[in-house]
Amino acid sequence: METELFEQLARVGKALANGKRLELLDLFAQCPRAVADLAQVADLGLTTASAHLQILKQAGLVATSREGTTIYYRLADGPHGDVTALYAHLRAVATERMPDVQAARDRYLGPDDTEHITRDELLRRAQAGQVTVLDVRPAAEYTAGHVPARSASPSTNSPNYPPTRKSSLTAEARTAYSPTTPCASSPTTNRPAQRLTDGILEWRLNNLPVA
Repeated sequence: METELFEQLARVGKALANGKRLELLDLFAQCPRAVADLAQVADLGLTTASAHLQILKQAGLVATSREGTTIYYRLADGPHGDVTALYAHLRAVATERMPDVQAARDRYLGPDDTEHITRDELLRRAQAGQVTVLDVRPAAEYTAGHVPARSASPSTNSPNYPPTRKSSLTAEARTAYSPTTPCASSPTTNRPAQRLTDGILEWRLNNLPVA
C-alpha cells in the first residue's frame, strides 16, 4: 500500500520531468490556450503538443474548458494557485541548488545590464502616476491580465503606446525568467526601461491586483 501511494505521487513528478512540459506550464501561467495556439508558440507539432497535454492532465496539473468547438487548456489551479506555486517553487529550488540552471538562465536572458525595479517600488510609482509599464508579452497574454498601472503594450497598440516623456518606464515580462529585450526602450524617446524583477506569474502568486 505504501509503495502504491508513492507511485501515485510520482505521477506528478514524472509529468514535470520534461523541459517542454515545463515550458507549457510557463505559457499556461499567462493565459489559457487552445492546442493549435500552444503548439505554435511552443514550436511543437500538434500530435506532440497533445501528447504532452494529456500527461499533464492525467497528473492533474492542467484542466480544460470548451468554447464552441475549441478546447482550451489552463493550469488546474485551486483557490490559492497551487499548480502555479508548484511550478514557481520547482524553478526556484532548481536555480538555488543547480549552478547549471543559473548559467542557462543567464545565456537565455543575455547580459544583465538593465536596471531593475521591485514590485513594491512599482506599486508606489503606479499609485503616484509616475510610471508607464511597457508590457512586452503577446497580445493574448496582455489581455488576459497585466499589472494595473498605466500600461503600454506594443502588441495591442494600447492607448498609452508609445509612452511619453512624462513617466518612467518599466518593462514587464512573462516571468522573472523571461527576456524583455524586444521593448527595452521607448521607440519615440529612446529612453531605457527598468525591468520589473517579477513577471505576471510572480505578481499573481503574491496576490497583487491584475487588470
